[in-house]
Amino acid sequence: MTPATRSRRYWLVKSEPDSFSFDDLLASPDRTTSWDGVRNFQARNSMRDDMKLGDLVFFYHSSTDPAAIVGIAEVVRESYPDHTAFDRQDSHYDPKSKPDAPTWMMVDLRAREPLPRPLTLSELRGVKGLEKMVLLQKGSRLSVQPVTAKEWEIVCRLAGVKAA
Repeated sequence: MTPATRSRRYWLVKSEPDSFSFDDLLASPDRTTSWDGVRNFQARNSMRDDMKLGDLVFFYHSSTDPAAIVGIAEVVRESYPDHTAFDRQDSHYDPKSKPDAPTWMMVDLRAREPLPRPLTLSELRGVKGLEKMVLLQKGSRLSVQPVTAKEWEIVCRLAGVKAA
């Protein structure tokens, strides 16, 4: 399958609202930010290998009460080296990652729209069709995770937004 014929994919990214919230994304220049600081190989591989321009992303507020999907964003720049890994002053610094052989990658996300109301984790549990959603699996902690097209449709319907 060539990039031109690849079907859009769907994702969920987690952020603690005290660190970076969906409102922060909306307030960013051009409503866009680099999704940096990911230090899990599986999440990195998803960003590096699978997230492509135009893919859609649920923005999830984690480590808050209630944890919830709060917005929709879009991938507007594909994977490139995460510069925070090279900055000794940054909390995401990784001395093993080098500019000429980067370990960590990031993508750019642009806010599309906030959900009319947050969809809480407890509300999503038990919804028919979401039983296998990565977010709802016991022990699921990945900050970047895939969402199936069917799951995307169900969550958008619950949120009262048009599934794209």
